[in-house]
Amino acid sequence: MNYRNIINKGSSILKKNSILTADIDAETLLALSLNKSRESILLNLDNKLNSSQINYYLELINKRKKKEPISFISGKKFFWNCEFKLNKDVLAPRFETELLVEEVLKILKLKNKINVLDIGIGSGCILISLLKERKHWRGTGVDISSLALKNAISNAKIQQVDNRIKFINSDIDNFSWGKYDLIVTNPPYINKIGYNNLDLGVKNYEPKVALYGGIDGLEIIEKVINKCNQILKGNGLLAMEIGFGQYYKVYEHLKKKNFYILKVIKDYQRIKRCLIAKKIN
Repeated sequence: MNYRNIINKGSSILKKNSILTADIDAETLLALSLNKSRESILLNLDNKLNSSQINYYLELINKRKKKEPISFISGKKFFWNCEFKLNKDVLAPRFETELLVEEVLKILKLKNKINVLDIGIGSGCILISLLKERKHWRGTGVDISSLALKNAISNAKIQQVDNRIKFINSDIDNFSWGKYDLIVTNPPYINKIGYNNLDLGVKNYEPKVALYGGIDGLEIIEKVINKCNQILKGNGLLAMEIGFGQYYKVYEHLKKKNFYILKVIKDYQRIKRCLIAKKIN
């Protein structure tokens, strides 16, 4: 069986299991199974596979037909300018979160040395991406999950920024370590109805603690804002991702806690997805 035949077979299996991206997923998984680029696969469709290669590919297709995300099948995902190791203890990085990284770098482009805190560091994608871009920034990553911290530490070592990050296992209520110029966070913000209706590819494979934000989705966001009021330096910045329809309630809570919003960032669907707020002295 050649590349073309096996891709068609894989795509057919995925389509029967309602995978909307069946064609590209079938190609991507063949590339992954053979440790080749997708481009190399498509340029050599007449190349033959042996039986062990076919069996391994079909194992990956079987995982994907159950809606396991490709990022978890491969154990990695590209974010900003780096590839991050992933496992089921962390949220897979989303492209929308790159908008937060981009805006922070723009706003603080003239700041040479700052102290950054990442609340709910997860895979480490936000903090590590920032520190890769700014060689004199230092960071702290806090997460309630010790398993998530292990993943972040591994990624920090791979990207050679582990000597500039402190890792702390704590929930936000009990965290009181240091004062910061910048706090970044992608907190759990999905409400109860939203969580119950999540796609199974997310709900069955990503940690609930990284997704579910309480009945209204604002439980952790409000805790984060309250804590930021205590540990941000005067004129310090909070860069936070939020959920659909949450902007006005978040805005009101920020205002109560002496913040004003510098920038609102819309995602690719024009949803207010991230905000940058400054703490008033």
